[in-house]
Parts: sequence; C-alpha cells; structure tokens
Amino acid sequence: KNAKQIHTLTLEEQRTYVMRLLDALEVTDRDKRLKVARAILYLAQGVFDECDTEVDVLHWSRHNVFLLYNMGIFTALLELLSMEIDNNQACSSAVRKPAISLADSTELRVLLSIMYLLVETIRVQMEDDRPEWRAAREAFKNELGSPLYNGEPFALLLFTMVTKFCSMNAPHFPMKKVLLLLWKTILFTLGGFEELQEMKVRGRKRLNLPPLPEDSIKVVRAMRAASPPASAMELIEQQQQQKRGRRSRRPLVKQDSLDTYNERDPFKNDDARDEEEDPEDTDSGIEGEVDPLDRDVIIQPPPPPPPLRPPTERVNFPKGLPWAPKVREKDIEHFLETSRNKFIGFTLGNDTDTLVGLPRPIHESVKTLKQVSSSPLPLLIMAGVFLNQYSLSGEEEVEETPTEMLYLGMLPNLSQYVIALLKLLLAAAPTSKAKTDSINILADVLPEEMPITVLQSMKLGIDVNRHKEIIVKAISALLLLLLKHFKLNHIYQFEIVSQHLVFANCIPLILKFFNQNIMSYISAKNSIFVLDFPHCVVHEMPELTADSLEAGDSNQFCWRNLFSCINLLRILNKLTKWKHSRTMMLVVFKSAPILKRALKVKQAMMQLYVLKLLKIQTKYLGRQWRKSNMKTMSAIYQKVRHRLNDDWAYGNDIDARPWDFQAEECALRESIEKFNSRRYDKNKNGDFAPVDNCLQSVLGQRVELPEDFHYSYEMWLEREVFSQPIQWEGLLQNP
Repeated sequence: KNAKQIHTLTLEEQRTYVMRLLDALEVTDRDKRLKVARAILYLAQGVFDECDTEVDVLHWSRHNVFLLYNMGIFTALLELLSMEIDNNQACSSAVRKPAISLADSTELRVLLSIMYLLVETIRVQMEDDRPEWRAAREAFKNELGSPLYNGEPFALLLFTMVTKFCSMNAPHFPMKKVLLLLWKTILFTLGGFEELQEMKVRGRKRLNLPPLPEDSIKVVRAMRAASPPASAMELIEQQQQQKRGRRSRRPLVKQDSLDTYNERDPFKNDDARDEEEDPEDTDSGIEGEVDPLDRDVIIQPPPPPPPLRPPTERVNFPKGLPWAPKVREKDIEHFLETSRNKFIGFTLGNDTDTLVGLPRPIHESVKTLKQVSSSPLPLLIMAGVFLNQYSLSGEEEVEETPTEMLYLGMLPNLSQYVIALLKLLLAAAPTSKAKTDSINILADVLPEEMPITVLQSMKLGIDVNRHKEIIVKAISALLLLLLKHFKLNHIYQFEIVSQHLVFANCIPLILKFFNQNIMSYISAKNSIFVLDFPHCVVHEMPELTADSLEAGDSNQFCWRNLFSCINLLRILNKLTKWKHSRTMMLVVFKSAPILKRALKVKQAMMQLYVLKLLKIQTKYLGRQWRKSNMKTMSAIYQKVRHRLNDDWAYGNDIDARPWDFQAEECALRESIEKFNSRRYDKNKNGDFAPVDNCLQSVLGQRVELPEDFHYSYEMWLEREVFSQPIQWEGLLQNP
C-alpha cells in the first residue's frame, strides 16, 4: 500500500504498515534502507500530501509519532544511527573531501529528523492527549534518561557525535540537527525551568526549609523594560548638531521618546489612551538603531508634536521592589564579627546566635538580617553530603536521578564536551571571522552546486545565517540547562562544569558575542516565512523574488536571537556570581561598555541579567563611571534583588581586594576532585574509609576462604609461616 493511503486505514492496518516498514529497515541495501527511512519521516511529518490545512498536518503528525514510538521505531532508528556514527568509510571519505555538502549526510539527517520529531512531539503535552499517550510520554522520558543505550543515556551518544565532529574525525555530521536533538533530549529528560522551580520547592519542603519568597519566573514575566541611557555617541552627535546650528533638543528626544513609549506599551492594558493611539505610532517594544543621517526622520515627532515628556499624572511609579531582599549567612557572620570587635574586643567565629554584650540596635539588626537570610538549596544538599563524608558509616548513598546518571556518564570526558560546544558556539557567532583552521559548521546547509543567480545567492545567505542562529540558540539553551540542573543536584557538579567553561575561555567568548550591533542582531530577519514547515507543504508556493527575500517577514524582531542573548547572559551570571576572581575578569575584559550597549534592547528579562552583571562589577569601575551612569545605577536599584550589607554602589566592599585567580580556582578544583573521588571513584583508598583499631573486633571478623582450604591448611602453615625466618629485631631498628 502507498503511504498516502494512511488516513483511510484502521488503527490495526496502520500498525501492520509500520511493522512492514520496521522489517524493511533491516535490509542490507543502503539505498532501500534510506527509502524506508524517508517513508517513516513522511509519516512523522503528518502525511502532508493528503492534508488541506496546517492544523491537519500537525494533528496527523502527532497521531503518527505516538504510533511509531509504540511500535518500537526509536530503538530501530538508534541502531541505524549507531551504525552511521561508526561508519569509518563515510568518515574517511568525508575527511579527504575538499568541500563537504548536504549530500554527504543524507542518511544521518533523515534519521536525526525522525528522532527529533519523536522527542519534541512526545515531550510537548497537550490537554486533549489520550491516557495511553500520557503513559507513553512517561515511558519515553524514563527510557531517554536511563542508561539503556550501551550503558549510557541517549544524550551521551549525541555528545560523542559533537566531540567526533569537532576533532575533525567526522566533518560530515549535521551539527545543527545533532545539537537541536541533544538540547530537546536534555530538556525532556531533566525538565525545563518550570520543572526546576517545582523541584526546588519540593527539595526545600523535604529539608523543612521556609518556602521561597517569590516565584522568579512570575516576577520576571511581570517586569517592565526600562529606558536605556543615552550613549556617548549620542552625546557627541548632540554637540555636533549644536555646532551646526540645528535644534539642540532633537538628539535628546531618543531617551524621552523611550520614556513616552514606556507609557504606551502595547502589552499594557490599564491605560485607555493606548487603544486610541494610531497603531503606526506603536513599535514592537525594541527600538532599532538608526543611521545618524536618518535619525532626524525617525525621531522627529509627527505634527502636532506631542510633549517630549509625558504628563505627570501618566507616570507610573512601581508599587514596590520586585524582589524580596536577601542576605547570606556569611554576611551575618561578618556583621557580627565587626560589631564584636568594635564593642567587645574579640570574636566568636561563626557563632551567629550569641549576642551578649552587644547593644540593642545590633540585636535588632541581627533579627532583621535573619528574617531575610537565605538558605540556598544546593549548599544545604552539600552540607548533608559532608555529614555523610565525615561519618564513618560507609559509602554515601546517591539517588539515581536522570541528572545524576547524565553527570556520571559525562564525567570522564566532560572537558572535551565543554570545549567542543564552545568551539561550535565560536564558529557560529556573528562576530567570528572565518579562519582556515576553524571547524566547518555549514556542512549540512551548503548544496552540492553553488548558486549561480542573485536570488539563489540571497536564499543561501539567509539559510547560512539562520543555520548559525539555530546553533547558537541550541548551545546556549543546552549549557544553561546543564548548569541549572547540576547546581540543583549537587553544587560541585555545577562548579566543575563552570570551571571547565571558564578555563575554555567562555567569559571572553560571550563578551565577544555581545561586542556587536546587538540591535541589528535582535532584529535580524533570517527566515523565509513561505518556506517554513508546515506552511510550505500545504499552501501553494509563491514566486520568490529578491525584493521579497530582502523584505523578510513582518516581525519587528527575532525571538530566536533574543532567546540566545538572554541565555548567554544567564550563563555569564552563573559563572561569575559570588566568584571574585571571575568578576575581576569582567572588569579586565572591559565588559561594562559592551553590556551597557545591550541595555538598548527593550526587553525586561534581558535588561535584568545585563544589570546583574553590571551590579557585581560596579564597585571596581570607579567613582567617575558611577557618577556618569546614574540612570544605569537607578535601573540596578529598581530591578535587581537587594542584598543587605552589600555595598555595591560605593566601592567599600570587603571583597574589593587584590585578587589571585589561580589560587581561588585551584582551591575550588581541589574541593571538586575530592568530591568526585569520594563519590565516583570505585577503586578508592578513601581518606574517609573507616579503620577498625580494635584487636578483638579484627580477630573476630569472618574471612571467606576457599572451600578446599582446610584440606591444605597444614601445608600452607608450614610453607608460609614456619619455614619463613622472621627477623623480629628489625622491628626495633630505626628505618
């Protein structure tokens, strides 16, 4: 039967048809196998040739994906994927080729596309899912997260493909598809940000901790974007225009117009005047940078000119700060140590409860500090581990969660995985220049024959840019997910991944990524709407022209690139938070002007993480910087969580001291290695292994001996004990 008849078949007939395809996958003929794999891909894509609407395509795709999974397609595809990875002939021929194209990875791309459709479709939960589909989702999630594939989770196989590609041993691997599948697999098996939040809540409840003061996801969603401060370039333009005799107020309109825009945000519904304004006057929430010559045209208000600043009654002041303030236990200890030195003359170490001899205001201060004292869950989990470490009760019991099994599989080659991902990120970054020795990430986008017309060249250029953007998106999301899950599972698992990232120059790489025209990157239009699936297979294809390609879609900005930027900023935050030496790296690499330019993007979440990165280095940037960036300082105060006793705005912090990067990282490395050897080294001669010093106890232990030992016991005694001369005097001599 033809695959196009699948809609008219009963469920039993559909199963029979899929079984035939499964049998046909096992043939030795490579071309026949590829033909069958394409048929399975067509089923997974929703047999679009028989569908009239995009909704129909998505409906049948979901139906067919669950059918394929229940019939065992994923296991069969996994075997074929392993064969293709181990295909040395294809690898060696690809290495020898001067130029690699799409044709070199056809089989791999078909297999990875089917697997991606399976993972992503089953991962996303719908309200109308059948009970058997919900059961299949849980089974598939457990299957992907368990070490069922050669004793390793499925993600490890994909990590192996990444390292093999980056070591130039398999340059034909389609990296974009591999990275997307790897990201979605981690997202499915470990969970996304909302699942992480639920895990935090459950963990705190299990340890009898107070609940979190707020849900960080909800707080960030409720934030409003702030107006970016005027840049030095704009101030220079202002002076030049004053000299030319132009209207001196015009260059300053940019800041004020953004303030005006804040009051007519398209997402804000509490102002009736918003609905009355002309929709053409309302932009997308992100102000694009314009050429200085065109600035007058865009910034000049239409007649009649509205006031540069909104009326006083329209200014909406925040009702309160978005975050509850926090304080660390270390800060309370430091506060008490200073107070005791001042009033009593001696300290009590880490004791935060004894307040004898201190005046009443200090008592009140400590009480307030303890009310907002935070107990980070990862540190408490680590404290529990250290209790196990110092007790002589034997080996530590480790719960086999999906995160734990993934870390255990990644640990032997963790540095290779991190370096490979950063190599790919560097190659895909828009600021990177092509080098002859860099890896070729365009193997699965370049056609066999290069374009010969202007239209083909434009289309290929858009494809290449889109390809790079997707790679950046997948890598940034993957790294952030790994860091967050490892931190929740055990703080040292997070620290070792962080340290590998820092040693592989992740911090300057991310800063290099942001050292571009970030507004152009956010508003890039590297997609062709009419070629998107399933639109392209349902509707008739219009004729593509150079003008239509240049115009792009109607979106004012690219969500994909905004997502990547936010992820990279969050990774940078995780690497530098509470790490003095890494914060100084931000200062040394002159990150402040780069980050300040990123504030031009009017998106609340992105601005929040930029402001966090500026806050941690503010005390090292000098008084003059703080004085000339008061708008940025105000935004930090308004949007970033306050840490009591954190003197971030004045530079009087105790951490503003000379820094030794090597010493701090080496001390951290030593703690990590102790953790790994204690927890994962099977042949350990552990420092904390219990030693029995009681003679009666040692002699009373039962020793397992071979069954035939008592037959030859006397011979053994004669040979090993009586016939051996023992020099007892040697024990008394000094060696």
